[in-house]
Amino acid sequence: MSLLEPDLARAVIERALRRGGDLAEVYAEERHVFGLGLDDRRVERPQSGDERGAAVRLVSGESSYYGHVDGLAKDDLIRVADSVAEAQAAGTPVDPGALGAPARGVEHPVELRPGSVEAGRKAELLRACDETARAAGAEVAQASAGYAEERRIVDVFNSDGLAANDDRTRVRLSVQVVARRGDVVETGSETHGGHGGFELVADRAEELAQKATRKALTMLDARAAPSGRMPVVVGNAFGGVLLHEAVGHGLEADAVQKGASVYAGKLGDQVAPEFVTAYDDGSRTGAWGSDGIDDEGTPTQRTTIISDGRLTSYLYDAVRARRDGVPSTGNGRRESFRHLPLPRMTNTFFAPGDATAEELISGTERGLYAVSFGGGQVEPATGDFVFGVSEGYLIERGKVTSPVRGATLIGNGLEALRAIDGIAGDLDIASGYCGKAGQRVAAGVGQPHVRIAALTVGGTEA
Repeated sequence: MSLLEPDLARAVIERALRRGGDLAEVYAEERHVFGLGLDDRRVERPQSGDERGAAVRLVSGESSYYGHVDGLAKDDLIRVADSVAEAQAAGTPVDPGALGAPARGVEHPVELRPGSVEAGRKAELLRACDETARAAGAEVAQASAGYAEERRIVDVFNSDGLAANDDRTRVRLSVQVVARRGDVVETGSETHGGHGGFELVADRAEELAQKATRKALTMLDARAAPSGRMPVVVGNAFGGVLLHEAVGHGLEADAVQKGASVYAGKLGDQVAPEFVTAYDDGSRTGAWGSDGIDDEGTPTQRTTIISDGRLTSYLYDAVRARRDGVPSTGNGRRESFRHLPLPRMTNTFFAPGDATAEELISGTERGLYAVSFGGGQVEPATGDFVFGVSEGYLIERGKVTSPVRGATLIGNGLEALRAIDGIAGDLDIASGYCGKAGQRVAAGVGQPHVRIAALTVGGTEA
């Protein structure tokens, strides 16, 4: 399904370039969303919406000029193109390249279109989450669950002759459980989602609810976290938030070109042990952060960001790639047609290693097992970070023992990379959202279990 005819796209691009420019682009989008929530045993009113719109962008030198409009009417698109052209100083008109029918990006399998599934079936998933959680006992004080689906059809045309199309479907199920014992209250959460159809979550309700419930009940017995320098084993799946935040954002080319990244000028440098390799992969089949093309029409790809411990690539959109004279890595992403594309991660993860999670833990005399993280702060210019551990346990004499609360990890991205001394083979990628410059996009965060030889743990133990 294509949203714009090539002749219309070319007419809009010609108008945008009538006073000159280096690159003109039309981005069109059609989006359908549906969501359901359950709280306090009640299924809330379904939330659904549809929208169509387009944006015109003109790049001239170091400047970008941008406008957008609801709908895809020709007169409105021409008007936006005129306003974008008028925003820059007068120059010589540019003749754009020929445009054909948009080429479809690599498709991700969708076995069961979410839109074809009745809302009642989706509500059953949420009720199953609630019933499973409450069946665990009286200490479960509250359970909530959410279901969300999105289908997004995208066309991208530009003055270099690019014409591309993508059809994207995402589905996500999330569960949160609150457990109470006296004055102690703890929360456990679990999510599952991907680029695919309803089949991704159709039989996952009980499993997710059990995991979330186990976390909440286990943390009721948590003791205060210790403080000091110690080895940290970071869990797989959502444990990858540490890599995403502490390393990934610093590799996005806009931060690098501004000199606001600790990784600027370090291509080719040894930043981790030789057994460490890491990727950003927007083409990974069915992964939450995957698409067929990015939001500038560039095919997504697997980009090796660290190879044998050496920093090998930054993450580029088209504009920053032109500035550095390199190809885009397919990381130009935007929240919607109302937003400018920026260099953004897709699915970012360490490659699996040769160890097992059990070996990493058994080889740790005393340390922290950080399964997943809550909030955190990172300064890309220095790489310094602070992360709150939402689920953590002591490691004592090579065994996981007491759950702990109040742990924070304090460190530096580069130092943490260099201190990695073991990677397991159990890669898992979780479904998260990443915020940047006021935009929120789907991002896969994950990794195998990873051990960092020493990090500073901030705890509340007296």
